[in-house]
This record gives sequence, structure tokens and C-alpha cells, in this order.
Amino acid sequence: MSKKVIYYLNQFFGQIGGEEMAHIAPEYRDGGVGPSAAFEKKAEGIELLGTIICGDNYFNENREETMAFLEKTYEEHKPEIVVAGPAFNAGRYGVACAEVCKFFNEKGVPCITGMYEENPGLDEARKYAYTVATGNSAAAMRKAMPAMVKLVNKLALDEELDPSVDDYFPQGQRRTIIVEKIGSQRAIEMLMKRLNGDEFETELPMPVFDSVEPAEAIKDLSKATIALVTSGGIVPNGNPDRIQSASAQKWGKYDVSGREDLNNDYYTIHGGYDPVYANAKPDRVAPLDMLEDLKQEGVIGNVYKYFYTTTGTGTAVANSIRFGKEIGKELKEAGVDGVILTSTWGTCTRCGATMVKEIERYGIPIVHMATITTISQSVGANRIVPTVAIPYPVGNPDLGEKEDKFRHEMVERAVKSLATDIKESTIFK
Repeated sequence: MSKKVIYYLNQFFGQIGGEEMAHIAPEYRDGGVGPSAAFEKKAEGIELLGTIICGDNYFNENREETMAFLEKTYEEHKPEIVVAGPAFNAGRYGVACAEVCKFFNEKGVPCITGMYEENPGLDEARKYAYTVATGNSAAAMRKAMPAMVKLVNKLALDEELDPSVDDYFPQGQRRTIIVEKIGSQRAIEMLMKRLNGDEFETELPMPVFDSVEPAEAIKDLSKATIALVTSGGIVPNGNPDRIQSASAQKWGKYDVSGREDLNNDYYTIHGGYDPVYANAKPDRVAPLDMLEDLKQEGVIGNVYKYFYTTTGTGTAVANSIRFGKEIGKELKEAGVDGVILTSTWGTCTRCGATMVKEIERYGIPIVHMATITTISQSVGANRIVPTVAIPYPVGNPDLGEKEDKFRHEMVERAVKSLATDIKESTIFK
């Protein structure tokens, strides 16, 4: 008997639109659409019931409503397998695929997805889904889809899956299996190989956790100098340093001393979100204006004269680490007391959180302002303030005249988090 399958896609692969449609609420369509239609043609022993399509922004900004929709879909259709993506290196899409897989996995439904090794959703996805390794972009679809179909076909036949055979990321699960040799024999053989310099493979690889000790809190904010950093791609008009709009290779440093805000002279080059709101008011992404207000009110002593910026879209982890180390070194040498770093979408948040960790290694307290806080926490940021929405993390144009008061409160909360002692990753709501 065929296994009943439901497929999950974002707005782009669901053929609704690009970034301008990232706000759409989830919907269910019978049958296949785009990748799910191609999947249906290649898979065996399955019946594709339908496709869930949801905007990347909506999923990450309206989790409660999205989970309710998934619950309703599950109750109505009772799928036996769920497939999501592949998400490649799209951070928001990867996080959404991971959440979808987690939801259905907890219902007892096996799930399959695909991601690039640096996708910020991977660590969560691999816990709840068979996650195949893909290329960096949708150009790798021709290789990714057959790999996912292979896993679905085996699940449809109730066959056991093995990451060493079926080419998916290990899930970190311990399973009881029957082998020819007892543990003591295998241990002695492994020891002898190690002593003889021969290659061997451990049966229980230990996880590697990269975390940073939270920096000591600022003692007196009223005397502290606070620096502003963003991975949201806010640059001077004309982008004088030619920072890339995606997969950034560099960061920029600009003198903002004497400025009250970034209006008129700055805009965003970030290739991952709708630029309309940021271009109308760049401080919605990099809140220089609110820091200046807090300075005038005596909440902080000063705003550091240089503003640091890069683009987090698809930026490699190695580059993010380098950016954080280089910027952190400058801030340490300048005697900066604390840092606010803002981020926008998925891989941008991963990039920002990675930079946060590297800056904090210099002993400088730093707070990450981001909408997708799950990514920030999973990467290892210690102080986190949730923001509003991906295109305008530190703003809300819907509030009209009340927007600045709202923004002031958010940035003040971020600043005060720098003066709060913490022992572990903490979200300041």
C-alpha cells in the first residue's frame, strides 16, 4: 500500500513569488507544486496528498499561527511521511523546514529534508528529519532531489536507513544493534589500531560545542561607550567599499560622529529582505538614532564614533568568524565598553550571531538584536533581544507616530541587557 506524503515549500519554490511574497500565511494545495510535483514523478510507493506553502517571513514571525495550521493539516490528512525543502543555504527556509519536521516527527511521522552544511536550520533539522546534504543554492536541485527521493523510497518500503549508507547527516541518536563481536573485543581492536598508528573509527563520536563565556556586565552605563554593528547591509549611499549584497567577503567602517541618525545618507544593499522599509529609515535596521537619544538622556555615556556593517546573506561561517575577530580587535583597542549588533533574516542572523561570539571573546559585552532568536541561540549568542520583523528588526512602520517610542523602548532594553549579569544565553523580552 502506498504511503501518504505531504510536502512543505516556501513561497518561492511554491511558485507564489519571491521576497515580496515572504509575508504570505500558510496554505494547503492538493497535489504537487514545483519541486513537490517533480518529487511525485520520481518517488515510488507513495501518494502525494498535497503541498503546504508558507512565506519565510510569516513562518518565522507568526509561529503560533503556523503551528495551528500544521495541526489542522495533520488532523485532516494524517500523512505517513513528510518532505520539506530542500532549503539549500536559505536560512529562514531552513529554519522553517526544521520546525515543520519537528512538528510532524513529534506526531510519529518520519520526515525528510535537505540543506547545505552551513544552513542555520541544520542542527535542529537533523534531530527530527533525515537531512540530505545539498549544495549552497537551488542550482544543486538536480542532485538534491534524487537523494531525497531515495530516502523516501526506502521509508515507503519500511527499510532501515543508515547515514553512512544513505548519505544524510547523522542524527546523533544511539540505537541498539546486534553485532558479531562484544564491546570489549571491539575496544581492544580499536586501541591496538590507535597504538599502531592505523586508521580507526570511534563508535561514539563526541559532540563539539562552541560557546563563549558571557562577558562581564557594564558597571555604569552612564559612563559607557556603546558601538553599533549590523549584518543587515546598511551602508553609505553608493556603497563606497563595494560590500557584496550576498556572501560578503568584507565589512565596512564608517564615521558617524556628530550624526543624529542614518537618514538620507545610508541605505541597504542586503539581498535577503525587502529594502523598502530600511531605505525609508535605515535606523530601523541600525538604530543609531535611538542610541543618540539614550546618550542625550544620560542612559549611556557615548556612542562610538565608528559604525560597522556587513551583509549576512549567505555569508560563510569562516568569513563571519573573521569579521567578528577583526571588528572585535578594533573595538577592544578603542576601549569600547559594549556593543549592539543587529541582524535581519536567517543566514544574516547566523552571520550576526557568529560575529557576536567572536567580539565577546575580547571580553566586551554584546547584545544580538534579531527576529529569529532560535538561530541566535543555537549559534551561541549570550545576550539576545527579540526584534519585530525581518525587513525592519528595530522598527514597526505600522505604528505611525508611535513607532519611535516603541523603538526607543526596544533599544533601551538592549542597552540595559549589557549591564545585566548573566551565566548563560538569555533572551531579554
